[in-house]
Amino acid sequence: MAALEPTPGPQRPLRAHAQRNRDKLVAVARSAFAASDDTVPLENIAREAGVGIGTLYRHFPTREALVEAVYAAELDELSACVPDLLERLPPQVALRAWMERYAAFAVMKHGMADALRAGQAAGRIPTATTRERITAAITAFLDAGAATGALRADVGPEQVTMMILGIFLATAALDTPEQIGRLLDLLVDALHP
Repeated sequence: MAALEPTPGPQRPLRAHAQRNRDKLVAVARSAFAASDDTVPLENIAREAGVGIGTLYRHFPTREALVEAVYAAELDELSACVPDLLERLPPQVALRAWMERYAAFAVMKHGMADALRAGQAAGRIPTATTRERITAAITAFLDAGAATGALRADVGPEQVTMMILGIFLATAALDTPEQIGRLLDLLVDALHP
């Protein structure tokens, strides 16, 4: 009879100092990945965060673990900003501001593309969940816009998601944020009634 693997218990929360170090590492890695299309040395990330390489590896034993944490943090922020944008801005303006943030997220992903593909292939980054969260955000903007008459009610969030992804794919090699912005403007214009 084979021995059973012990089931992991609930993870203890990090001490405040350890949490600050982890948060700094994720923030520095986000900036580094967004600024570079090449592999960023982990030593540079640790140094910039003001911690030793051992601290980085204690929190993130592999490059992929760090990339996955950065990806998750960015996706969380992309989802969490929706209510605030809708509270402060008209729905169509809020949607366009969110698209700008989503575009920055897509650009950041280029600097960590290989590690993300590995995480997706291993099932650690569920593509369907990401798509659902993006579509849910777009749904909130479309619903608010349809309720005020600012956005069309006959366009579904999946269609808008596909159009945004099409813009990102079509402009990935161009490295021209102005072109992405212009295409996102055209998309929002097309959503007006």
